[in-house]
Amino acid sequence: QVQLVESGGGLVQPGDSLRLSCAASGGGASNYVIGWHRQAPGKEREGVSCISSGDGSTYYADSVKGRFTISSDNAKNTVYLEMNSLKPEDTAVYYCAAPCGPPSYHLEVEFWGQGTPVTVSA
Repeated sequence: QVQLVESGGGLVQPGDSLRLSCAASGGGASNYVIGWHRQAPGKEREGVSCISSGDGSTYYADSVKGRFTISSDNAKNTVYLEMNSLKPEDTAVYYCAAPCGPPSYHLEVEFWGQGTPVTVSA
């Protein structure tokens, strides 16, 4: 069983930056590609970004490319999401998820974190 614990959400203004963290633990956690999904009010959950701890390959949704950067610290089993130039439309609850991949992979997420809210508002 893999446990995912997010932290780092909060209230920021448009244009600000925020860094989310996802600490993974449990058997086999290092075997999964871990990433981030988000769910905005009244909308479906969507994939945001993923990273493979093995080869470092990454995926970004078009809506966040150039603004968000995903990284991992394998020694700490932690995945980070650096979010820059935040927009009001980035407002959502951000969930850590495993496994993670582009929509074309049709992966079923097996493990979810509890979510951390991000609000971008003036």
